[in-house]
Amino acid sequence: MTLFRSRDDAAIPPTEPVPTIFPTIGGADIAAVFVGKRIAGDFYDSIRASPERVLIGLLDIAGRREDNRGLLTNAQSIFRSVGVELFSRQDINEADAMTELSLHLNRGIIEGADRVLSCPAFIACYHEKLGTLCYANAGHTPALLKDDGGVTELASTGLPLGLFSHATAEARIVAMEQRSSLLLASKGVVACEGRSNRSLDEFGLDRVKNILQDAPTMGARALCDAVLKGVADFSEGSPVCDDRTALALIRTA
Repeated sequence: MTLFRSRDDAAIPPTEPVPTIFPTIGGADIAAVFVGKRIAGDFYDSIRASPERVLIGLLDIAGRREDNRGLLTNAQSIFRSVGVELFSRQDINEADAMTELSLHLNRGIIEGADRVLSCPAFIACYHEKLGTLCYANAGHTPALLKDDGGVTELASTGLPLGLFSHATAEARIVAMEQRSSLLLASKGVVACEGRSNRSLDEFGLDRVKNILQDAPTMGARALCDAVLKGVADFSEGSPVCDDRTALALIRTA
């Protein structure tokens, strides 16, 4: 199956990815929020792959959105079609399936681009009944997992997508306890520069951690809003020069 545009189709204006409608997840709450008009390569998606499994992804293709819109659309097609095919089976090794999905996404981006193009990505499968998260972090900002033990970084497990055709990101599995929270923040959040005291310090991952750690019990949408409000206050109203996206998954039962 060809999931990317050929050069002969280059004259056809690419469309935006299909808007994400998050699936209802038993015992969990999921949401994502982004600020303003999308200008760069942030893209999130989620789809139910089976009665027990839900796929989640946050990608950031380097460059301007107007140049890479077709790549985002193709990546979504791969994420949804190949992802459902791999994770819809009952007896699967989730880690192997996640590695395979990252490989398909990587090759799709390489074949659809006309240059080497870095695409940090965090892709995961949440098992609704077991409360486990199988994930691969391809050079993305670390995801944050908060539970009774504190906040843990789910750091990079491989190179960004789009660089080498045979590169894969190692898949890992973590348990999400009841009331635990998974938080993803895009580079535009973490690398946002402040203007306080005429400094150019970045917002940084530690500030995202502090918001997550100090957040009272709240829904996924409210947690995302808290993160983006924090970075907006930090930047003191400076023009948004990169996409700012937050995605949260909270296990409620």
